[in-house]
Amino acid sequence: MSRNATADVVFLLDVDNTLLDNDSIVSDLRAHLERAFGTASAMRYWSIFEELREELGYADYLGALQRYRANAEHGVSADERLLLMSSYLIDYPFAERLYPRALEVIAHLGQFGPTVILSDGDVVFQPRKIQRSGLWDAVGGRVLIYVHKERMAEAVQRLHPAKHYVMVDDKVRLLAAVKGVLGDRLTTVLPRQGHYAMDPATASMATKADVTIQHIGDLINVDTATLLARRPNEWDTDESSLCSS
Repeated sequence: MSRNATADVVFLLDVDNTLLDNDSIVSDLRAHLERAFGTASAMRYWSIFEELREELGYADYLGALQRYRANAEHGVSADERLLLMSSYLIDYPFAERLYPRALEVIAHLGQFGPTVILSDGDVVFQPRKIQRSGLWDAVGGRVLIYVHKERMAEAVQRLHPAKHYVMVDDKVRLLAAVKGVLGDRLTTVLPRQGHYAMDPATASMATKADVTIQHIGDLINVDTATLLARRPNEWDTDESSLCSS
């Protein structure tokens, strides 16, 4: 299929806590920080990390290190050894944190239409994570990484035109936002994995996803006709509350 050909269906797949157990990666990182650099340095890093995520709207692990260094140069952060964490992040064995059958799911969906990674994050660490986990090759290099992917529906349609889309994501608010743009041309799939999907504040909205599964591997058993069925947007009246969550 040529790059500009219109597919019958395109599958848009999230990475963190959808195909890859990012909660466990963060847990490993927290343990490594405290073990290698001490509690005080670790707490300072995570404080900077949260400040930066609030500013940018996505997790920027390397950016937090940059800011930590800037603070250290001015005597704010005490332990410059924390900069050694960059090698831990870059060399982390991400392939070991793929959810069971994640690659099988991509291969299965690829029988019906192109699979595309649709993620948010920075332009260094997030691509590295996708490459080292094996996900980049699994989707044939069809990888899109944006600052706010829920705002990029038009760009996605231009780059990967299709009659219908299936979006698999652990964040209810992102599914709702893209459904608001694509309407019944989009089937939303929510895997109940990770802290976002299990957050009590949004758990009541989970049933409004077109398809809800417990684990990403369960998607192999979902009937293809179910994924391609056109459904109205049930989130219309709740979009404002979701966007604030």
